[in-house]
Amino acid sequence: MDGSALDIGLLGLPFVAGLLVLLTHVPLGTQVLDRGIVFIDLAIAQIAGLGVIAADALGLPDGGWAVQAAAVTAALAGAALLTWTERRAGEHQEALIGVLFVLAASTGILLLAGHPHGGEHLQELLVGQVLWVHAGQIQALAAVTVALLVAMALGAGRRLGRFGFYGLFAVAVTASVQVVGVYLVFSSLIIPALATRHLAGWRRHVAGWALGAVGYGAGLAVSALADLPSGAVIVCVLAAAAWAFALVAGRRAGQARPAG
Repeated sequence: MDGSALDIGLLGLPFVAGLLVLLTHVPLGTQVLDRGIVFIDLAIAQIAGLGVIAADALGLPDGGWAVQAAAVTAALAGAALLTWTERRAGEHQEALIGVLFVLAASTGILLLAGHPHGGEHLQELLVGQVLWVHAGQIQALAAVTVALLVAMALGAGRRLGRFGFYGLFAVAVTASVQVVGVYLVFSSLIIPALATRHLAGWRRHVAGWALGAVGYGAGLAVSALADLPSGAVIVCVLAAAAWAFALVAGRRAGQARPAG
């Protein structure tokens, strides 16, 4: 291992990107877990990725506004569909979300079948390229994050009914999936929410943010020192940190509980 790999110039922007993702994904993740629709993030992220793949297949400039519009449009269309299915067949919503994920993933594979770099594109979509995030992506992600936090604080999700939650969720996931990939989107939403499920309100959010920050920071450091893929390492480190947090919190709760 080479200690010089811990270069703030290399790891600083990826860490900031992770913090921005966590700002929206931690509170949204608690809602996802409480609603019992855990796989919605995978489905919406995959649909947003499908929009990016479709834009690339049409020859649109990589990373341009047209690609972003395609991703957002696809994600919002998925959110509208899920709003409709929740109204018409709410008891089967989780199963329908799974079907939507599989369909989006399969369609993406078909669109990339004839692409000379299709495998690379698919890997980038799943694992992400957080280590190579640039300032422009950070600025765009920060702008979307601020807008989403303001919207959530003003209760936009509740005011817009069923579509409110799905719409906000779709925009948040679209902004993050192109930076950190599908796996980290899922992990940022669900792992902190699971580890802090014994807490409530802002305490749960603050604990989730802190846990996520540790996961991203330590994961980036380990990946740099060991020269391993950053996204995969962050997922593993975040899961380990969450397990340790939940274990300690469970023991404290047991000690605080009065004897029978």
